[in-house]
Amino acid sequence: MKPSTISNTVKTNLLIISGATILVALFFVSLFVGKFPLSINEMLGGNQLHIQVFLTLRLSRAFVGVLGGFALGLAGFVYQTVFRNPLASPDIIGVASGASAGAAAGILFFSGTFIVTICSFGGAVAAVLLALALASIDRTGKKSTVVLAGIAVHSLMQTILMFLKLSADPERQLASIEYWIMGSLNGINSHIIAPNTVICCVCLIALVLLHRQIILLSADEGEARMLGINVSVWRLILLMISTVTVACIVSMTGLISFVGLLAPHCARKLTGNNSIKTMVLGGIIGGALLCGADILARSVASTELPVSIFTSLIGAPFLIVLLVRGKDNV
Repeated sequence: MKPSTISNTVKTNLLIISGATILVALFFVSLFVGKFPLSINEMLGGNQLHIQVFLTLRLSRAFVGVLGGFALGLAGFVYQTVFRNPLASPDIIGVASGASAGAAAGILFFSGTFIVTICSFGGAVAAVLLALALASIDRTGKKSTVVLAGIAVHSLMQTILMFLKLSADPERQLASIEYWIMGSLNGINSHIIAPNTVICCVCLIALVLLHRQIILLSADEGEARMLGINVSVWRLILLMISTVTVACIVSMTGLISFVGLLAPHCARKLTGNNSIKTMVLGGIIGGALLCGADILARSVASTELPVSIFTSLIGAPFLIVLLVRGKDNV
């Protein structure tokens, strides 16, 4: 192994360890940030109110902040690698717009956070299935076909969302729809996260196990085929797994901007390569970004703010610095 390779490996390992340490620290800080002042002494003393708030609300919210950010970062890495475009994001084939339309339908026609979560998840998956079905009509298997199908489905879902907004009660339902679209971890509790968490973790494990196929898809299509990869089939499989991963998160949190775009791009800039460790680092950066943004959303104002405000405020300057200081895209 060349000295430069050893140096890059050590650098990447240190980045992962440092990022994981920051993520763990943010997780523990998140447990004790909020309008209700939790006390460790009260919990150890058996105070049921403090214990209930900790187990039902704070622990679930901190966990989803870490898992959600990690999932968005990892899925973003897959999208950017598969499409070989550092600006690619999960919404490139209609995930976010489908989730928004589904959530709006749930708010308009049903009631309860759990039902809205199911409708949002169904909307996201339905949008992607429609995009992939449209893309399958073209037998060439070109990635541009998937992108064009995603743009068409995104426009369709935005139109449906517009009609649903027009039908909503301006004072109650419309405000709820707009707040959901802005994204927040405010509604997270232990009663709604179990099914989504299980599905999300299974998808994340699958993506890590399939990292070889993901990395090979970053090469030219001809080279990937020579290495034994059925490009069109694996592209659809990996996009579907990534989409379900994202749908599990956004159906609980609403739309979270910038994380899926920023985290993997930053990971590549920091490591200088496109490996499995870079993919994991992208997930860690995503988890730290979302968890940190949620802490700010709960603490900087008298009322809770949408978390996407802070993911953008934190992410945009960081991305600009990396672009200014970094080298060519990997």
